[in-house]
Amino acid sequence: MSAPIRPLHLAVSIDRPGVRDAEPYVRAARLAERGRLDFVTLGDTLGPPRRGESRLDALAVLARVAPATERIGLVPTVTTTHTEPFHVSNAVSTLDWVSGGRAGWTVEVSGTEAAARHFGRRAAAPADELWHEAAAVADVAARLWDSWEDDAEIRDAATGRFVDRDKLHHVDFEGPGFSVRGPSIVPRPPQGRPVTAVDATRLLPRAAAARHADVAYIRTGPAPAPGAVRAARDDLHARLRSLGRDPGRIVVLASLPVALYAAADAVALADLAGSWWADGVADGFHFRPEDPERDLALLVDGTVPVLQHRGLLRSFYPGGTLREHLCLPRPANRYATARRPA
Repeated sequence: MSAPIRPLHLAVSIDRPGVRDAEPYVRAARLAERGRLDFVTLGDTLGPPRRGESRLDALAVLARVAPATERIGLVPTVTTTHTEPFHVSNAVSTLDWVSGGRAGWTVEVSGTEAAARHFGRRAAAPADELWHEAAAVADVAARLWDSWEDDAEIRDAATGRFVDRDKLHHVDFEGPGFSVRGPSIVPRPPQGRPVTAVDATRLLPRAAAARHADVAYIRTGPAPAPGAVRAARDDLHARLRSLGRDPGRIVVLASLPVALYAAADAVALADLAGSWWADGVADGFHFRPEDPERDLALLVDGTVPVLQHRGLLRSFYPGGTLREHLCLPRPANRYATARRPA
């Protein structure tokens, strides 16, 4: 059966609390890749770990996963609070390079007193201030990724020229509490701009998602309510239109907790996913397994084959980058476009 015109997108969290070794994350990403999921996510938080708690950096872990996988997208959570936007941009850009164009990032903020004390740069701030800053970081990150034109690298050993300086650009960005001159120290990423994702369940991050996100998650509880997800999606689309953005250029995923105990629960999840997708509730799903080992295996070996058999899900990756998986175009470079003659 042919693939649907409007593709169903699937992603999964590979969070493993307490795990200190990268190998379980590699195995999980490979399993998700076997199921042809669009991408995996890995959460992260700022601040000192609690007593007895181990914590790995999500970006670093997925950088380790990248060479061990071939097609699956890799989307770590990156907290914009207490971090330098220039470093955030470079780190995500580097992940895109080492993965061959499969990187994204989920924008997050930190409003805890513990994190503020740990970094010692400033006091904890209210949520509206943090999300205003996060939106500015997402904006300047995109500008830094554009600060190298695609053909800026020359690498001419005979003349000793590495870059064409006319194709490097200062971003000269002033944000809330920071300024960035640029250009980046990393060439423009393979995707042009790595995929930006935001959990748009609440109104404050939803405003940031409307301006800057390529992917938006709408989280639900154990008793999923399609009406609430649809309402959030409709509100997000309305916000995009008011900003002059095309709602077709954002992928909205219902983020569902899943607990799959047998193949028949796995089939039930396929029924729910197919029904919600057909009704236009969301463009796809971000699954949050209760048991990482059990639920991901049942998802890949139970839910995915049912969706493929029903013609709702592809059985192969049509491209190599995360943007291609999500049917999102590669963005034009704003600086190259601006300097072209009319």
